[in-house]
Formats: sequence, structure tokens, C-alpha cells
Amino acid sequence: MGKFLKHNIVSALAITIALGAATLPASAATLRMAWSQDATGLDPHKQTAFSSIRLLELVYEPLLRTDSDLNLAPAIAKSWSFSDDGKTLTFKLDPNAKFSDGTPVTPADVKASFTRILDEATGASARSNFLSIESIDTPDDETVVFNLSQPDVPLLTAMASINAAIVPAKAIEDGSIGTTALGSGPFELKDWEPNAKEVLVENPNWAGGKTGVDEIDISVLPDETAILAALRTDQVDFALINDPLVATLVPKEKNLTLNREPVLSYHVLQLNADRGAMQDVKVRQAISCAVDRQDVLDAALLGEGKVTGPLTMPAYASDPSTLFCYTPDLDKAKQLMAESSSPDGFDAKVIVATGEPPTAIAEAQVLQSQLAKIGIKLDIESMELNVYVDRWLKGDFDMAVALNGGRTDPYTMYNRYWTKAGNLQKVAHYIDDDLDNLMQEGRVETDPVKRKAIFAEFSKHITEVSPWIWLYTGYSYTAQQNSVEGFVADPTGSLFGLTKVTVSE
Repeated sequence: MGKFLKHNIVSALAITIALGAATLPASAATLRMAWSQDATGLDPHKQTAFSSIRLLELVYEPLLRTDSDLNLAPAIAKSWSFSDDGKTLTFKLDPNAKFSDGTPVTPADVKASFTRILDEATGASARSNFLSIESIDTPDDETVVFNLSQPDVPLLTAMASINAAIVPAKAIEDGSIGTTALGSGPFELKDWEPNAKEVLVENPNWAGGKTGVDEIDISVLPDETAILAALRTDQVDFALINDPLVATLVPKEKNLTLNREPVLSYHVLQLNADRGAMQDVKVRQAISCAVDRQDVLDAALLGEGKVTGPLTMPAYASDPSTLFCYTPDLDKAKQLMAESSSPDGFDAKVIVATGEPPTAIAEAQVLQSQLAKIGIKLDIESMELNVYVDRWLKGDFDMAVALNGGRTDPYTMYNRYWTKAGNLQKVAHYIDDDLDNLMQEGRVETDPVKRKAIFAEFSKHITEVSPWIWLYTGYSYTAQQNSVEGFVADPTGSLFGLTKVTVSE
């Protein structure tokens, strides 16, 4: 993130021993943690980088969240229900929900938060998830009513995201969101030195109860081998690891445990179908046929993952072998190029971020080699993550190697890209009537079997027109000292499981 701080040695952090709550074992008051990427900002409605989400999900809360089994669970809201016609969604808030300064979370805060998200001027990253909301009523101190223009099946899933966090109405009014972080989550951000460290302290007002540690001290160490060294020498209790090569070394350490969890996020080569040769569908299809996805996975991620189509959630995933050119076919790729508007090939640049994912440059290098076989000369342009995110959000690229987040529902995952009203259409660089119609059909359909068929057709169509080349999904890795207990990994990559962690004496 931003300008990397070059750490070679992790400084030892003081550990204070205290008695835990009656239901918890004796534990260290501080969890010493490390990760390689820092947050790019503190505004939960605007952040898209994984490193930002992982920090902010410990500070802010949405109305509800997904648990480790991908089921919806209460957060600020204690209950919710749709009307019979599906056009009214009512929440009852937890009366114990409070921001870290002790002020209650009110229906006015919920209304102000979603009004801000829906305001196009805000630039909220998930705005298009909530366009069915016509108005919001707050009839009493515990009730919020969303009046919808149409039934919206995936709306609850969309609300279970940190991009839909509830922030104080007063912070919206005074413009302090993004400069401070006042949330109702399990921890409060006590200190943030960008690209160096964060200090999180337990929020005593969190309605979820007492956390297992009083404080989390996070060191930002861009070199993950330094993180591994810090784990080996017991200077760090818990670490997030992004590089599979580093992760494979963890089980060899007797005092360490590796947590390895398949995730919904996906690695993808995004093409700019608004620019140059890639406006031609035959060129895009040629690229898809020339890419050997398994080869990219094996070379860049050591095979740590699986080739995937656009939908990565188990309930909707298609068999990749049934999708267009998922079996690489170089002869077909060459034929498509010969029939295209660029039979002699072309030059293009691909942007990659250094560090997120750490395999991005390796992925780009394999793709560079593969595409050279059909006359595409790919120039790799690497940049720090904050610069990459800015370029990516502006859609300013020929191609982009990206790691994008997954969701439990296809509409929530993709409507911001693949609908005509999607707020990230300029990042997607492609839309057609079929994609938009399929997304809208899936949005209102309540029958699970019919929804699966709709989104199977979506996967089939989008891989045929090939605006992006989906590659594979991988794993999330965390490593911990054997003295750390209670962490549960999550398919979304969330670190919310840190709320249950204890550190034994």
C-alpha cells in the first residue's frame, strides 16, 4: 500500500499478561500481528483494496454480516424481514449497539449511511447494490424500513459488507469520515501510521461482547520473509500471508500453525474492450483461447488454487470445462486473430500492483509469454498498490491483472460491473443487453433452481464475449504461534475471527 516501509527486522513488542474474562483462559492482553499490505484509506464506503477491508471490518459494522459458513448473521441489526410483496425490508436494531465513543447507533445513522452510499457524488464502491432503495423510514428508535422499487433478493447479502458499514450521521455531517474511524465494531483504531503500523484497542461498547484480547498491534512488513522470520523468533503472534511460497514454509516450523482456507476472491485478467484492438470480440476470444489458466496457476501460485469461471461461490459455480475456451486452444486462438481486425497482433500494456496479490507480476509474466504466441506484445507496468487502485478505478488500462473480491450471491458480486447502471462500468469496460437482462432476472427471481440457471447462462455468455479472462481462485493464509487459539478462517478472507482469539501465557 502506498510507499512501502522497508523493514528488515521486526522490533519486539511488549506483552502484558492479564486475566481474561471468566469464560476465557488466561491470555495476553496484546496480540502482536503482522501483514504486508496496509490500508489505502479509512472510508468504509469507498475502499476496494483487500488490505483496507481487513482493517475496517474490525472497526466498523454493517447491519448484518456473513458467518464462516457464509450464512447471514446479526450485526447492528438483531432481526430483519421482507414484506409479502418483497418491496419493504424492515430491520430492528440491537438496542445495545454503540459506536466506540459510547453513543448509540440509531435509525438516523442507518438512514444517513445509506443516503451517503446512494449519493453518486460519494463514489461509494458498492452503490449499485442498493439502487432498489427508493426511500428509508425511521418510525421509532429501533426500526429502519427500506422501501424498494422492486423485490431485491440479494439486497441482504449486499448489506452484509463493510462497504455498507453504518457510520455516525454526525461524522457524515462534519466530513470526518476517512480522516477518523468511528465505528461500532469490536475494535477502535487507536493509532495508524500508514505503511508502518496500526494499533487496535478493544471497543468496550461493542454489542458483540468482550473480545479475546485487549489490543492488536499490527506491524506492516512488505517483505513476507521478514514476517516469517518474526514468527520464527516469536516476535509476532499472528500474521496474514499472501505469498503461497512463504505460506508453504510455515508448517515446517514446530511452534507455528498455518490456516489455509479456500476463498471466493478470484484472479482475473481484465481487458479494456473500449480500447484499440480489444474492441473486437474475436481478439478478446483469441486471448481467452491462448491463455492456459492452469499453467498460470501452477507457475504463479504453485498450483495453490483451482481454475474457476466467473462465479466462485459453491451454490452457483459452473464447471469450468463447460465454458468457452477453458481448455486452451492455441490453434483456435491463432485462427481468431487471423480473422480479427488485428491479424498481425498488437502492443498493449498490462498494469499490476506490487504486493496485492504478491503473485501479480508472476501472473503477468506467464500471460506475457502465452499471448506472445498470438502476436500480442505485452508490456508489464508495475506500480505501488495505491497508484494501481487509482488507475484501476478510473479504468485507465489496456489490461489489468487483478484480484477481485467474491460474494455469496452472484448479483451482489457482479452488478456493479455487469449492469448498465453499475457504478464500476468504467472498470468493466463492457456491457451488453444479455448481461444486463440476466443480472436483472437473477435479482428478482426467488426460486433457487431458476436463479442458478439464470446465472449459469450469465457465466456462459460472459466467458464467450470475453471482456475479462477469469483465471483461478486461491487460498487465504494466516499463520500463528501455537499459543494463539480461537481463530476461525473465512471463505471471504475476512479477519473478523480475530475477535475470538486468545493468546495463552
